[in-house]
Amino acid sequence: MRVAIEPALLRWASERSGRETEDLRAKFPKLGLWEQGEAQPTLKQLEQFAKATHTPVGYFFLPEPPVDEVPIPDLRTVGNRHLGRPSPDLLETVYICQQRQEWYRDYARSTGEPPHDFVGSARVEDEIVATAGRIRHALGFDLEERRQLPTWTDALRRFIEQADALGILVMVSGIVGNNTHRSLNPEEFRGFALSDAVAPLIFVNGADSKAAQMFTVAHELAHVWLGQSGVSDAQAAQIPEQRIERWCNQVAAELLVPLEVVRREYYQAAALRSEMDRLARRFKVSTLVVLRRIFDAGFLTWDAFRHAYAEERDRLLAIPRSSGGNFYLTQGTRLGKRFAGALVVSTLEGQTLHRDAFRLLGFSRLETFRELGRNLGVS
Repeated sequence: MRVAIEPALLRWASERSGRETEDLRAKFPKLGLWEQGEAQPTLKQLEQFAKATHTPVGYFFLPEPPVDEVPIPDLRTVGNRHLGRPSPDLLETVYICQQRQEWYRDYARSTGEPPHDFVGSARVEDEIVATAGRIRHALGFDLEERRQLPTWTDALRRFIEQADALGILVMVSGIVGNNTHRSLNPEEFRGFALSDAVAPLIFVNGADSKAAQMFTVAHELAHVWLGQSGVSDAQAAQIPEQRIERWCNQVAAELLVPLEVVRREYYQAAALRSEMDRLARRFKVSTLVVLRRIFDAGFLTWDAFRHAYAEERDRLLAIPRSSGGNFYLTQGTRLGKRFAGALVVSTLEGQTLHRDAFRLLGFSRLETFRELGRNLGVS
């Protein structure tokens, strides 16, 4: 059975997927003919093409290509210009998180969990240092405690635990769902926030470095305090054009690396390299964040900062990143312990169907579900 498809839809799906044309044509030898309208795929071939391009198969029956838009404010920019079409990976990740948030919102209401008064409690007119102090106090974020943690991974884990304990769903993943063949690109986005009074959610691109993830968590927390959803490309060195992003960057930097402490502890007589490394270890943040704060404190000129930042960014990009780890520990991070624990409990109590739980978790084996529960301590 052949399926009549508008050729423009096939070309759109190929371009949207981000895959090389040669790769797709190697997998689908008649793709060129389909795109020219000289041949038509079978239904099975269309389904395979839809899977290969991460496109919902129903899209191919539309009269013309749809316009892809992120369903929350898109605050990402490059050179203060908005980025182009969002990838299927970004879109699906937002959709997955929206579904999880919707489930948790209903669950929280059913258990009598009250709204969180910190959501939307700040305004972009609020003073940066004072706002960062309020967030730090709410989290129980202690700079000296962080200083004593041995690694950036430990510091990030503790940071996420503090946000989770406050009632924020924090999900960190470097892939789409559980598909290890679909890695998220930190150059496209670093995180997003889904603001909600009952179920505020933060997603962090886990393909980024641990130190960079730290800044993303802080940036998205600022979004939650504003009560503003949005997908971000949070980078300490940026001065975004959008007022909200600029404010969130400033609050994140002050939350993690208070300017007063930098001014007190920076050794002007020491080499910049050694001070970057020392302060990065002290605050458990990226050396890029430290560089920005050294500049903010008035110890670097703008030209010296830009030069040092470019060199350090290139150095960090050349460092390979580790991946893998225990599946169930990874799942707790990807799903967020608050969300995953609630879903397992609700399912075991019969309030949520296993079918719905498996859809939200991204797997389908009962034993995997049970083992996840055991690792979360809720089975």
